[in-house]
Amino acid sequence: MQKLIIQGGKSLHGEVTISGAKNAVLPLLCAALLTKESLKINNVPVLRDITTMLSLLKQMGTDIIEPYSSEVVLSASQLTHPVAPYEMVKTMRAAILVLGPLLARAGEATISLPGGCAIGLRPVDQHIKGLQAMGAEISIKHGYIHATAKKLRGARIIFDIVTVTGTENLMMAATLAEGTTILENVAREPEIVDLAHCLNAMGANIQGAGTDIIAIEGVSSLHSAEHTVMPDRIETGTFLVAATAAGGEIYLKNTDAHLLDAVLDKLVEAGAQIDSAENWIHLKMPTKPKSVNLRTAPYPAFPTDMQAQFMSLNCIADGTAIITETIFENRLMHVQELKRMNANIEVEGNAAIICGIPKLDGAHVMATDLRASASLVIAGLIAQGETVIDRIYHLDRGYENIEGKLSALGAQIRRAH
Repeated sequence: MQKLIIQGGKSLHGEVTISGAKNAVLPLLCAALLTKESLKINNVPVLRDITTMLSLLKQMGTDIIEPYSSEVVLSASQLTHPVAPYEMVKTMRAAILVLGPLLARAGEATISLPGGCAIGLRPVDQHIKGLQAMGAEISIKHGYIHATAKKLRGARIIFDIVTVTGTENLMMAATLAEGTTILENVAREPEIVDLAHCLNAMGANIQGAGTDIIAIEGVSSLHSAEHTVMPDRIETGTFLVAATAAGGEIYLKNTDAHLLDAVLDKLVEAGAQIDSAENWIHLKMPTKPKSVNLRTAPYPAFPTDMQAQFMSLNCIADGTAIITETIFENRLMHVQELKRMNANIEVEGNAAIICGIPKLDGAHVMATDLRASASLVIAGLIAQGETVIDRIYHLDRGYENIEGKLSALGAQIRRAH
């Protein structure tokens, strides 16, 4: 199994080009199921989750021009097999995003219930409830969701909880429904806005994406389009935290500071000097970081996907910080691994209290999920001596060539078998 080996203690200097956003690409790929015509998507990162999603769409009958590099062209003119089997869904929960498009276009779908996710429960009941309100008949048998609908109808749907994939699934389904669908208490993430832009380019009529009410006027069919994926705000944030923790000066290209205001505010609080323009961010870290308290919450508040990285920063910052996780009930698993590196962290319920120490110690650690693995990379960069990170397949789900990009900044990091 592959691992990363890091020699810590180097500050970071140079520039990095940010990849397209994983969390935007996955629903965009599923949007191809809504039309018989082709969809071209640019700025696609090479990631494990995207390869899995492409395999799933191919199995359903979608033609994909391969091998993909930074652009993918999909054509779902013939949907021969509207099924998402357990083998694929268990490795990537975003596979649930095929449910809405399949029902809207093919009138049927059979999707495995997502398996357990290490960071906690992510119920799909909101997806099911919404599609039923639009006229779908849904049953759950033997671990599979079986859904049919002759023709989906517009409906007013109020989400019980804010759900990103639930919002995306129902938004896609509603594009081909009869009449108007109003979605209330929806997620406001930039990735949802990106999906709405793409669907509108395909001929959909969606208004309100980015607010908590989205209105979709159904149309009879969607057509071909071309769309460029937004930059990955979590990859952007991860590099900014790495440079704030390790010290140095970095330029990030092909990114957008407006996507992560809450993160930038916390980095400035930690002592970073940041300036930005339309598609770049420059960060300089002249001093040792100061500790920062934070509390995760749905967008536009502080993202849960950046919590683990800030934990590593706080480990060597001046002072004591409290990090409160409100989104996922099991998203503090990186604490035990950071403690192996001599971090001073105590967990109380959904909060972690971190007392900064002068230096972490390099150690042999294990990645438990995608963002936890990023926090261990940052910890390895700032630790004394060598850090070995096992199970980095988690990292490859969401970061394109992270060791190559960090090496270009002067980090001593390599991949080994």
